[in-house]
Amino acid sequence: MRTQQTPIPVDKLHALRQEIVGIDQRVPLLDGSTRRYINLDNSASTPTFRGVQQKVAEFLGWYSSVHRGTGFKSLLSTQAYEQAHEIVAHFVGADPQTHSVIFGKNTTEAVNKLANRVAWQPGDVVITTMMEHHSNDLPWRPKAQVEYVGLRADGSLDMDDLAHKLSRFRGRVKLVAATGASNVSGFVSPIHDMAELAHHHGAKILVDCAQLAPHRPIDVGPLDSPRHLDFVVLSAHKMYAPFGTGALIGPKTFFEQGAPDYRGGGTIEVVTLDEVYWAESPERDEAGSPNVVGAVALAVSTRILSRAGMDAVAAHETALTRYALRQLNRLDGVKIYGSDDPDRLDDRLGVISFEVDGIPHGKVAAILGFEGGIGVRNGCFCAHPYVLQLLRIDDEAFQVHKQRVLNHDRSTLPGLVRASFGCYNTLEEIDELVSMLERIIAGDYQGDYVVHKATGDYLPRGFDPAMLNEYFAV
Repeated sequence: MRTQQTPIPVDKLHALRQEIVGIDQRVPLLDGSTRRYINLDNSASTPTFRGVQQKVAEFLGWYSSVHRGTGFKSLLSTQAYEQAHEIVAHFVGADPQTHSVIFGKNTTEAVNKLANRVAWQPGDVVITTMMEHHSNDLPWRPKAQVEYVGLRADGSLDMDDLAHKLSRFRGRVKLVAATGASNVSGFVSPIHDMAELAHHHGAKILVDCAQLAPHRPIDVGPLDSPRHLDFVVLSAHKMYAPFGTGALIGPKTFFEQGAPDYRGGGTIEVVTLDEVYWAESPERDEAGSPNVVGAVALAVSTRILSRAGMDAVAAHETALTRYALRQLNRLDGVKIYGSDDPDRLDDRLGVISFEVDGIPHGKVAAILGFEGGIGVRNGCFCAHPYVLQLLRIDDEAFQVHKQRVLNHDRSTLPGLVRASFGCYNTLEEIDELVSMLERIIAGDYQGDYVVHKATGDYLPRGFDPAMLNEYFAV
């Protein structure tokens, strides 16, 4: 039974639920029944806004090549693509006159693009954190000496350690690269404080906003502010527009220097057999035919979120998180990693990673899906160092797990279960999650779940993946 009902703070957020494509989609359960799907895996990818779907369908009738085409559809498509740049810039508080919005596939590509565009020198240092997704860690390793900011006991960022490392490597730190919000613990980084520290020590800052952008307002700030964000990256597939687009936003003056990392059509002004004159930004860094449809989709999704109000979205998701933490805290056998304090919500998103005592994380996730119709995620969430530290896995134990993985056995790989909320989720859906967890703890589930060694995935014995074709096939 629900012990506390916290109302959604803003009435118009009710309408957002009806904006979700597939919100009433029913899925089959192990007992042969069906139920409305509950998606609590928004940190990985969000569903699509209906307004995005409709605008994309409308645009496809006009879609054509962009830039230099003279036909009406080409002119229209070019204008739509350029408008998308401006709309996304405004969403993060960037001035299109001073900032470039560079579209690419996703956040990962955006971070790699910046890593390829920085003019590195021997001895350069990048300071990142132990909280990072691999996409904001691995791209820096071949480019510079990487130093990692440590964590406090609860898994949040240690700002004193950031200040220490900036001071220790002063004059060598080219960039601070930090997540805006963790996809594991939900902790929100004090990004403007970090920016001010970085600038004081002569460094720039990149903020990975993949997790932050759908849930909190972002303002990069004017370039002359010591607290401004030099670069931000985000992904449309986490912002209700999964049509294959991400964005890198930063100063035009930076991107108008140097050669692009990808070279080809669309990146140049003039080419001879002996010379190349590069185009202005953002064209210089958008090689080849761009994903115009994806850019339009992202622009529309930012408008829908802005109309709802990012402060209102944050308030709604905070209410969900408070309620979820209170309900999960009363379950014996459930341990939350990161803050489990329902009254400490200013520095965390609705991302809750947990384990159920004595039951593998993969099995818990499988039961939730097959018997509850609840989509969650399990594993290390592309943040292995962070999860291993949260779980207190020492080096000796890690070496054992590493060797098993290298031998194609993930069946005992440590990890967590993650539930993550979007603007459309409800208190009732949290109740369903808690109810299923109560059943799992009590052993009240039907399936005989078998782990697949190579993947670590659990499936009920007898499950035939071919049955998925009955619901959809390409």
